[in-house]
Amino acid sequence: MAPASADDEIFALRLDRSASDLWPMLEALYGRHPAFDAFRANLLKALKKAWAARPADLKRLDLKRDLEPDWFQRSDMAGYVFYIDRFAGTLRGVLDKLDYLSDLGITYVHFMPCLKPRPGDSDGGYSVMDYRQINPAYGTMADFEAVSAALRARGMSLCIDLVLNHTAKEHPWAKKAAKGDARYQDYYLMFDSPEMPERYSETLVEVFPEHAPGNFTHYPAFDRWVWTTFNEHQWDLNWANPQVFLEIVEIMLHLANRGVDVLRLDAVAFMWKRLGTRCQSEPEVHMLLQALRACSRIAAPAVIHLEEAIVSPSEMLPYLGRGQHDGKEGNLAYHNSLMVQFWSALATRDTGLMGHVLATHFPETLRNATYATYIRCHDDIGWAITDEDARAVGMSGPAHRAFLSDFYEGGFPGSFAQGTLFQVNEATGDKRISGSFAALAGLDRAQAAGDAAGVALAVQRILMGHALIASFGGIPLIYMGDELALPNDHGYLDVPEHAHDSRWIHRPRMDWQAVARRNEEDTPAAQVFWGTRHILARRRAVAALHAGNGTRVVFPDSRGVFAFQRLAPTGVVLCLFNFTEDWQHVPEDWCRAQGISQMHDALSDHPVETHQGAVALPPYARVWLV
Repeated sequence: MAPASADDEIFALRLDRSASDLWPMLEALYGRHPAFDAFRANLLKALKKAWAARPADLKRLDLKRDLEPDWFQRSDMAGYVFYIDRFAGTLRGVLDKLDYLSDLGITYVHFMPCLKPRPGDSDGGYSVMDYRQINPAYGTMADFEAVSAALRARGMSLCIDLVLNHTAKEHPWAKKAAKGDARYQDYYLMFDSPEMPERYSETLVEVFPEHAPGNFTHYPAFDRWVWTTFNEHQWDLNWANPQVFLEIVEIMLHLANRGVDVLRLDAVAFMWKRLGTRCQSEPEVHMLLQALRACSRIAAPAVIHLEEAIVSPSEMLPYLGRGQHDGKEGNLAYHNSLMVQFWSALATRDTGLMGHVLATHFPETLRNATYATYIRCHDDIGWAITDEDARAVGMSGPAHRAFLSDFYEGGFPGSFAQGTLFQVNEATGDKRISGSFAALAGLDRAQAAGDAAGVALAVQRILMGHALIASFGGIPLIYMGDELALPNDHGYLDVPEHAHDSRWIHRPRMDWQAVARRNEEDTPAAQVFWGTRHILARRRAVAALHAGNGTRVVFPDSRGVFAFQRLAPTGVVLCLFNFTEDWQHVPEDWCRAQGISQMHDALSDHPVETHQGAVALPPYARVWLV
């Protein structure tokens, strides 16, 4: 690498580049704090220290990605998400499975929470007691660095979780706070009496009303009421304290220097509290996130930020930058609405609501950012469908949300699904759903009934979902096992730490026997694997699917078909998806009016023959017309 003087110059140039994104945000947040000048000096020192400590190969990667800022938007990006222990046992075990990921076509790997959690119930690893250590069940930080280097050598980017809203109550900061250290008590949101917690609670919502009701916990041992949004063992951080910002920046850059490419910033919507509100997505949250991104761009510019905010479309888009934060905040955010609307349209066989929501609330293009698209993840499905959107297409919001829960639990007449409820809120009627992709798509029920036709339809539903997220725009994320149609895992009920949390039903252990048999047997697992592998290969081959190209929802006459254009400079790609178990027909003239000059399917890489002037779509068909 360049001599130290050149390194210093590079740092100065990057600091100058991002100064206007960083300092105004921090002055607005903390400028009146009595220690602001010292905080600013200490932050600058921390940025310089992290840059000086950054390994040479990562500094080369910084330069490469500065020169290719769209690296994460390209059509060769495809993600795979897993719990380390459930995929490969340990970090070292992951090294033995990289050939499998390469074979599937993966270029982005997300390790589910892998930092050291509290013992016992840790909210799936999101209750972290040490951000600088790896969960000892998975290995050591040296193991982590070996895996990150191996991924980098294969052209794979590594994503890990960094929880920003809270720490475990066993974190050293929390332990000091519990012992009465005033400095560390100011790291958290603590109150001397129940008066303020009661006032805040008037407008707060409960995240886990069944097993963690309320938002505050009283600790008699030190006589404080602590803000605990998620669980009693997760103490909310006080982001109004600039020292918290500094501590998190140092942690963030420490992880970046261990080889992390993508920081999934968890629970960001809850970071700032304001009396009389839900304390979600307050304006200061976006100021904080812009400043955090600026810190990465200064000291580790190869790193991008994925902001986890599972909220309504109007709330979600600001996490990708809006107004003063346009192009300056998150690089990635989950497209929760695409996932919700997929399941909604699949149940109703009607894409009207899906088209309305995705056309009305989402822009065709984003600046310096894109979506993480997915059909299933480690979490439950909450039916984030507003009453206003439901009314716009002639539905009742409460009735439709209740229908979806009933349908995917499997109790609605004619349902093909087999899920389970999560966090039923009797007060609001909210019912969320757990279940694997395969189970919710109908495979578990069809196999149990010996229904060969039902099995075949379930396989097609799964592949349609994978083709949707591969083409809509962004980075498609495949949750571990969904490429093999793994079923629900009811064994979670036998594990004391998991039995209370139905989300573990869709967090099975990887079935490596099914992987071994994928070349030998014509099973649903093999069919889904090869179908998914083909989808990702075709995605790589179609440069027009670059996330920087616009996505425009269009409306064919058939309500059973969802359609959108990918607006590439080289021409339109028209993507069609049949959400029904019946044949659907889309007029050829309509397709050509959307900009299609050749009737060629880029997904199958074959010509499309029209029948009586229409494109005929079999049940759950997916077509990428060019």
